[in-house]
Amino acid sequence: MFEELVASWQDVLLVALATAVMYLTFLLLVRLVGPRSIAQLSAVDLGCLVMAGAVMGRTALLVTPTLARGIVALLTLFTLRGLLWLLRRRPAAERVVSPPPVLLVSRQQLLVDNMCRAHVTVDDLRQELRAAGVRRPDQVESVILERSGRLTVIHRSAPAEPWLLADISQ
Repeated sequence: MFEELVASWQDVLLVALATAVMYLTFLLLVRLVGPRSIAQLSAVDLGCLVMAGAVMGRTALLVTPTLARGIVALLTLFTLRGLLWLLRRRPAAERVVSPPPVLLVSRQQLLVDNMCRAHVTVDDLRQELRAAGVRRPDQVESVILERSGRLTVIHRSAPAEPWLLADISQ
């Protein structure tokens, strides 16, 4: 039981390194696939995310998981999360860590290239428009894929102020 509570410095460094590499790899993959992939989980997405978590957890804890290794892995994850939060306060780093919001619909026009780049399908868009209470396409001024992966629908009846749209990739 006592061996569960202790870890050698070599173990600590290996767990920290494995955890950091897995976390950064996960962030890179989410960036490549798009934040939408984890914002609205389908059954397929959920299965992939659960499996990714299992693979990441097992890899981070090395061959034999112990309480000490688990604590080191959690400390590493939370430390990385805090460092990335601090980095995001710098505009240049923010663009690398989080993709900018993307305009998907502008004045009833689907921006197909932006939708493809953002991995948003027409069906995804229809679902979000229905959820936003849109009954006709002419009610929509724009639709934006936010950094979080959520879609924001701006209605024509109340167009957004220009400063609200200043950070959007067109």
